[in-house]
Amino acid sequence: MSLGRVMAVLGVLVYALLWVLALNGASSLVGPLAIPPVLAVLIGGGVQLNRFMGTTPRRREHFNDPEDEATR
Repeated sequence: MSLGRVMAVLGVLVYALLWVLALNGASSLVGPLAIPPVLAVLIGGGVQLNRFMGTTPRRREHFNDPEDEATR
């Protein structure tokens, strides 16, 4: 298992532990713990709305690579 996957699983476990603490009386944790799911729903809803409407970004993404600039 890669380090990134281990850290992601560990992060989810810590997040779940904090929710268990919040539901068992640490009510001051509920507000901050609710922020990530709310943001995920808002961002996901915006992405789905863009897909539904068929809109695309106005300009294409471009990245300036210093190596490409040197060869020109």
